[in-house]
Amino acid sequence: MQSLRMIEDWPVPTAAAAVVRGSDGVVLGAAGPQDQLFPLASVTKPLTAYAVLVAVEEGVFELDDPAGPEGSTVRHLLAHTSGLAFDEHRVMAPPGERRLYSNAGFDVLADTLTKASGINFAQYAQEAVFAPLGMTSTLINTAHRTPAGAGGLSTVADLAKFAAELQAPRLLDPSTVHAATREVAWPGLGGVLPGFGHRRPNDWGLGFEIRSEKSPHWTGTHSSPATFGHFGQSGTFLWVDPAAGVACIALTDRDFGPWAAEVWPVFTDAVLNELR
Repeated sequence: MQSLRMIEDWPVPTAAAAVVRGSDGVVLGAAGPQDQLFPLASVTKPLTAYAVLVAVEEGVFELDDPAGPEGSTVRHLLAHTSGLAFDEHRVMAPPGERRLYSNAGFDVLADTLTKASGINFAQYAQEAVFAPLGMTSTLINTAHRTPAGAGGLSTVADLAKFAAELQAPRLLDPSTVHAATREVAWPGLGGVLPGFGHRRPNDWGLGFEIRSEKSPHWTGTHSSPATFGHFGQSGTFLWVDPAAGVACIALTDRDFGPWAAEVWPVFTDAVLNELR
């Protein structure tokens, strides 16, 4: 795909990208070092969410089991509605009243899973998600300040396998993935989309941001409202556009900033236009 060569002009030391077709998981195009390990920052959250959802299906706990602040549940934590602050275990609002994006909430999820399963979260994610999908280079850095929220390390090649799973699930029931990625949890809630300011509504599923009608946005102007995924402050993103039937991953080694907000949407539109 010619559009992927646009990453060569990004103002970053290194970038890698790939596009994955949903129907069969085929990589339609790739650019940059596919096996280079990059810090994922918040692109870790969809991986953490997937491990949590596997735990739900395995009966480790239920989505509506208590977790986090009083009145909060596993579902609240996944949807950033537990009321926890961004990077600390401080309650800012009652559960379900505000969309407060929270790294701390994802680490509470990991602690909850560890206690309920008796298996360290990083090991659980490895055994339940990474190994079955053949993501041999992916890991959760437990030394990171917020490991389950932002401590992931992976490659484009590995995340292409995860992107294929999101579009044609094998590890989870498709209805579980649909609920996590296509159904808004607590519709209508406003909140801050990191890097882009307050959005109302700030739609989110369970561990995955849902694009809806947000503008400006880190995906493209041609991205469908059903597009879901995540971006990370380390200059990384993964989106899935169900209307287009594809997913796209881009990993870089430059922190998110105005450069990314400028080039990512143009890149995404070019990818979608080429596919059309």
